[in-house]
Amino acid sequence: MQQPFEPTGIPAGCPAHGNVAMYGPDFGSDPERTYDQLRSTGPSAPVDIAPDVEVELVTSYDASLYILQNPTLFVRDSRRWNALNEGRVPQDSPALPMMGYRPNALFSDGAAHARLRQAVTDSLATVDQGRLVRLTQQSADYLISRFSSEALGQAELMAAYAQPLPLLVFGDLFGCPPELGDRVIAGITGIFQGTPGADEILGGALAELIALKRREPGEDLTTRLMVHSARLTDEEVLHQLVTLLSGGTAPLSASIGTSAALYLSDDWPSGLPAEDAVVKTLWNYAPIANYAAHYPTQDVELAGRTLRAGDPVLISFAAANTDPKLTEHREQLSSKAHLAFGAGPHACPAKDPAFMIAATAVESLLNRLPDVEMRVPFKELAWVATPWSRSLVTVPIRYTPRTVAPAARTRPAAPSSVQPAHSTGPVPQPVSAGRASHAAPRPKGGLFSRFRAWVNGE
Repeated sequence: MQQPFEPTGIPAGCPAHGNVAMYGPDFGSDPERTYDQLRSTGPSAPVDIAPDVEVELVTSYDASLYILQNPTLFVRDSRRWNALNEGRVPQDSPALPMMGYRPNALFSDGAAHARLRQAVTDSLATVDQGRLVRLTQQSADYLISRFSSEALGQAELMAAYAQPLPLLVFGDLFGCPPELGDRVIAGITGIFQGTPGADEILGGALAELIALKRREPGEDLTTRLMVHSARLTDEEVLHQLVTLLSGGTAPLSASIGTSAALYLSDDWPSGLPAEDAVVKTLWNYAPIANYAAHYPTQDVELAGRTLRAGDPVLISFAAANTDPKLTEHREQLSSKAHLAFGAGPHACPAKDPAFMIAATAVESLLNRLPDVEMRVPFKELAWVATPWSRSLVTVPIRYTPRTVAPAARTRPAAPSSVQPAHSTGPVPQPVSAGRASHAAPRPKGGLFSRFRAWVNGE
């Protein structure tokens, strides 16, 4: 018999006057106040994650680990969701795109999860770290070149840098030709923005990409997933690519924006490396704030509360990381002990590449614009009012206008940043030729097409 989770010194109970709302500007402006209120009732509490959508939210670090590392009692398949099966979740609820079942590793369990997960982790393992750093630097140089020479010497870092940078990196990792890369970026961006038809755009583009790789395999993540010994179907490959995009790009954008803002804030100690700002972001401003719905396979007692079988239990990675019981001795913990990347069998398979991309993006910004500074104090920045993520709305910066030198824009460029599975080192790649310093007409096409044209000196 599974023993119940019984932390000591934590009172049981639930909010006395209805559930706390985890959405809207009140929550978004000060989530820590909400987490403190929830902690006063115990390691978990019922909340409304969206209008008319109740979940149990776990705010305790220890209780979060207990659930994340217990796949027998807590599974991820949301087809078990009682309220959804009983028609009690509004069909237009914003919770459905986040919690509804999809045939990918995130929403699977047991042998099915192990099969999909292995294909993803093995494919990611072929990404050479040195070349990933160079690709991130290349993407950063391109984006900085687009705004750094403007006469005003001002930019909004989220829209101009933090948000598009991961999209360029993923487009290259997936082995996208320019036009397909444009459509992939348009589709995933539209999904995050709620644009009608964005699902169809993304799905169509990825289906074409998979068909292309069937005809012309490459040294990229798409091909690696397709030829893996797990023998994924084309539909399964598509859903894993969507998972990598949705689970990687938005959290990475949030990490880059918040880390840069922290580093440029007046309170940041001078001399610390950019990696420290990323670590602080992952601890204090977890990009994926409240997510990872689990469904008890049987009724479970959690410090006096009964978690009913089939009712969703969400992990507040943000609250767990700032749990007062943990922060008292957090300096003794490893810098990687945070839960921003999850834990247990569903922990993020790309946590090391994600950290590397975020740190490299911040370093590249500081190197290219050495006098960059914030136009607004960090404490006055606004946060996106959503329960799912912790991301700044804007990061206004100023700097001395400058043109990115051709030498800084010339990097080892290649169609992909993935090495062959049999390789023991980085794949040799041609060095792109230096390009003239005079301004050239901006190529037509979307973001990825223009980026590839810039890389190729067109």
